[in-house]
Amino acid sequence: MRVLARTIVPAMMLALGMPAQAADTIRLAVQKTGTFSWELATIREAGLDKEADLSLEVTELASPEAGKIAMRAGNADIMLSDWLWVSRERTLGAKLTFYPYSSALGAVMVPASSPIKTLADLKGRKLGVGGGPIDKSWLLLQARMKQDGLDLKSDATIVYGAPPLIAAKALDGEMDASLNFWNFCAQLEAKGFRRLAGIEEILPKLGAKGAVSAVGYVFDEGWAASHRDAVARFIAMTRKAKQLLVTSDAAWDKIAPLTGATDPAMLKTYRDRYRDGIPRRSINDEEADARVLYRVLAEIGSRDLVGPAAELDPGTFYHAGPGD
Repeated sequence: MRVLARTIVPAMMLALGMPAQAADTIRLAVQKTGTFSWELATIREAGLDKEADLSLEVTELASPEAGKIAMRAGNADIMLSDWLWVSRERTLGAKLTFYPYSSALGAVMVPASSPIKTLADLKGRKLGVGGGPIDKSWLLLQARMKQDGLDLKSDATIVYGAPPLIAAKALDGEMDASLNFWNFCAQLEAKGFRRLAGIEEILPKLGAKGAVSAVGYVFDEGWAASHRDAVARFIAMTRKAKQLLVTSDAAWDKIAPLTGATDPAMLKTYRDRYRDGIPRRSINDEEADARVLYRVLAEIGSRDLVGPAAELDPGTFYHAGPGD
């Protein structure tokens, strides 16, 4: 009877000229070349947005910084960023909040034939770093190596650059090793490079108890409070999309053009690394580890990175419901 009612009522409303209730609209700021676009394509291909009764308005942007500008200006409801930035914004008065999207992190990559076998072997080598001096993965790597008495900033030659540039330079053999974002590492891996160490592998030595989601959906907590049901449906929808990308290789074939993969091997590497990064822990566990790593980052990155707060701001993580 319920199924019949759901079919008949909208038809009656149309027949009587009554407007059906519109789907809730969520405005998304999405980096055009980012992995969020892969997820959104999967959502639309599978009709998960309609199933969730959500209308997704997507603004494609050239960079993460453009997304932050859109969020600050009130032109987007949700974007992807990290809990470090969210915490900093909260201390400055912007009450943003964070929900885990991915724990996929970068890695130190070397050519397959490289004599570099351990992180300690980076001493005296040329290391390319995707991003800048306060890139989180770079700071975490420094903190880990300092535990072993190695100061990479002074004991190695460091070259900073945009992630695509560092990946290209690595392929050209212009550096001994590179530290880059996970998708660029996947490109190198598909071309025969070797993962010397993933950043996720060093986190336990820094106090984390599990895989930490560095990137998440970011939104204003006031907006979330007034759209709580829509936010819950959005989160449930994205979980279904992730599950589809875990279980279906065919779903990857459909989004292959968006990934930029040039061959099946690269697409497979993207697929495997993406799947590895899907969050599987409770928000409480995620938040506890983020607090530990925040202290590490605050110590090594100082105010340039975290702003005036020495601790992760309370409320940084969004709790969608009991037991989340």
